[in-house]
Amino acid sequence: MTINPNFPALKNDRLLRALNFLPVDTTPVWMMRQAGRYLPEYKQTRAQAGDFLSLCKNTDFATEVTLQPLRRFELDAAILFSDILTIPDALGLGLYFEAGEGPKFHKTIRTETDIAHLPKIDVANELDYVMRAVTSIRHALAGQVPLFGFSGSAWTLATYMVEGGSSRDFRHIKQMMYTTPELLHVLLAKISDVVVDYLDAQVKAGAQVLQIFDSWGGALAYQEFIEFSHRYNRQIIAKLKVKHPDVPIVMFTKGGGLWLDIQADSTADALGLDWTVNLAKARTTLKECQQSLSLQYKKVVRPKAIQGNLDPMLLLGSTDGIKKATQAMLKDAYMGEKTGYIANLGHGITQWTNPEHAKVFIDTVHEFQI
Repeated sequence: MTINPNFPALKNDRLLRALNFLPVDTTPVWMMRQAGRYLPEYKQTRAQAGDFLSLCKNTDFATEVTLQPLRRFELDAAILFSDILTIPDALGLGLYFEAGEGPKFHKTIRTETDIAHLPKIDVANELDYVMRAVTSIRHALAGQVPLFGFSGSAWTLATYMVEGGSSRDFRHIKQMMYTTPELLHVLLAKISDVVVDYLDAQVKAGAQVLQIFDSWGGALAYQEFIEFSHRYNRQIIAKLKVKHPDVPIVMFTKGGGLWLDIQADSTADALGLDWTVNLAKARTTLKECQQSLSLQYKKVVRPKAIQGNLDPMLLLGSTDGIKKATQAMLKDAYMGEKTGYIANLGHGITQWTNPEHAKVFIDTVHEFQI
């Protein structure tokens, strides 16, 4: 990877050190959705922008909201302010947001013809507003902390494209999966190519770490997770590692804790875990997987770091409760290890969270003696 010499030098590399199993002075921490509706300053900026998409597409606004949580909290990473649905929008599906109902698309992809008509896009051009935001944020951070870029996984993006928005039962995409699996594979392959290009462009624009959000991987049955989700996650990560071998990648599958042995078989540097997983058990499982995969591939497979996994709803509780739960999480995370761990929530912080409670979580992480 060619580093832009104009970017300021990184001052806080705690998170990158943890991902590489190097010694850390304290536990690195950031929060999924750390720039969001729980912050009054975010609401103010969003009101100025007019709507969510305008906020994402305006470089100054996207930079401002990305930096807001770092002014309040001692965080160890920033994450690009954007949305996983920028890719389907760029593919011509027409993203819009309906009050109280979340994201929706004007078009759906449900037939062979629909898939065939998906355009081949130049992400650096079609999603240039994302790349401009990445570069702007990287400069604005002035080396304070590393910057995450991100994308949705192929499976998760496909669910929105086929369903036409959020879904509780994934009826349309599961019907496609069980009746015409070959059709779904064509769609997933197309999306995967775009995801690789998209994340590659983010790194070139200034992202220093990447995260792939498989938000709906946990909606699949065991065998289907392997075939329709993990298979493509693994391919995406492998292709990115060829392009950018030194850029760490975190793979987060919500509800994927049952399949750590499956997810271990990829070149991701870390696995993000939700709150249903015990971190000590996750460490043990991943260590066993590393040993068996090293034998299988006849070479040393590097260990997987872990990230997570406090229940975001705990931040609605008492400050004492937050401290105790955070300390318990950290004790589990460091069973047998002194690094290779990033503290986070098990999913995105909710809009109902008191920012002071988020601060208690972050400060408790940093105060914990490893």
